Amino acid sequence: MKTRTRYGLATAAGALALLFVLSGCDKANEATAASPNKPPEVAVVVVAPQRLSLTTELSGRTSAYRIAEVRPQVGGIIQERLFTEGSDVKKGEVLYQIDPALYQSAYLSAKATLSKAEANLFPARLKLQRFKDLVQVNAVSKQDYDDVEAALKQAEAEVEGAKAAVETARINLDYTRVTAPISGRIGRSAVTTGALVTASQSEPLATIQLLDPVYVDVTQSTAELLRLKRDIANGLLNTQGVEQAEVNLLMEDSTPYECQGTLKFSDVTVNQSTGSVTLRSVFPNPKQLLLPGMFVRAVINEGVNEQAILVPQQGVTRNQTGAATALVVGAGEKVEMRILKVARAIGDKWLVTEGLEPGDRLIVEGLQKAQPGTQVTAMAFGSTPTKSSAATAGLPTVAKR
Repeated sequence: MKTRTRYGLATAAGALALLFVLSGCDKANEATAASPNKPPEVAVVVVAPQRLSLTTELSGRTSAYRIAEVRPQVGGIIQERLFTEGSDVKKGEVLYQIDPALYQSAYLSAKATLSKAEANLFPARLKLQRFKDLVQVNAVSKQDYDDVEAALKQAEAEVEGAKAAVETARINLDYTRVTAPISGRIGRSAVTTGALVTASQSEPLATIQLLDPVYVDVTQSTAELLRLKRDIANGLLNTQGVEQAEVNLLMEDSTPYECQGTLKFSDVTVNQSTGSVTLRSVFPNPKQLLLPGMFVRAVINEGVNEQAILVPQQGVTRNQTGAATALVVGAGEKVEMRILKVARAIGDKWLVTEGLEPGDRLIVEGLQKAQPGTQVTAMAFGSTPTKSSAATAGLPTVAKR
């Protein structure tokens, strides 16, 4: 009897446990059956305009602010080089000394010729004065007076010619001292002491470059330049103008340059092979960190957009034609598709110029469940999902036993 009683109790307990399990499964099935009727939940962000400083990063190279090639203007033998290669020189500083012997001799000869011409001029003037008195009393003929007057003018012309020859000889003598045409840093010397140079030689003796300030030349496509000018004209950007924008610089190792530059001008000629124009900016270079020919990246401050619309990139897709599209929650909590016009990517967001308005609710999560025209339940992006959303997403529900 006891054995039968125990067996009966065990059977009753098993039946009761089975009843609880079936009851839990029925509730889970009821929840699963009810979930398809509830609108799917999507995460949205509310579109809001904001103030945005727009920049453009362009690659380019540095160049010297001024470049002057040192060339001889007279020929001769280099007697001495008077500078150190790679040093800073001042305008007018003597760099080379050419043998001045021949030019010194020519200068002295020209001065002697001038003295001779001036000596011949003095008696010619006295003779003309005497003939002027005599011709008035008919003591000499008019022809003789004219001959004396012509001789005086010839003597005066010889004096002027001699003065010009002296000046030419003096200039050539000065040219034997080759001086710096500008201030700056001088490079290597192409000649050494004892070398023969000529006034018409093609190779410069040295090159001087002014490195403070320096130019930074970058290229920009004409399409981008036209867009920038159009945005300024339409009032989308507040700026001082394309040719007066501030420019920051990134060095070759991506470190920022300490000084800020100014965009000076854009080239007036378009490169036909690349469809781009050259933008030139000027940067101070007090420590001479920037050397000609360095590769740099210029960050140009285009201006400020007071009503910029930035949206997360995961909320923007492309259709079959390549146009940017987005899904928003519209009237009646129904999904609407918008065709967008995006200007550029800024970080992990798109800058949208057309297609979205302030206050629109852009869907950024749950896009696979949101179809145009369907009704959805909008949730703020980043909020904690509810239990109902977990069930809707197909998460398993465990029945307690």
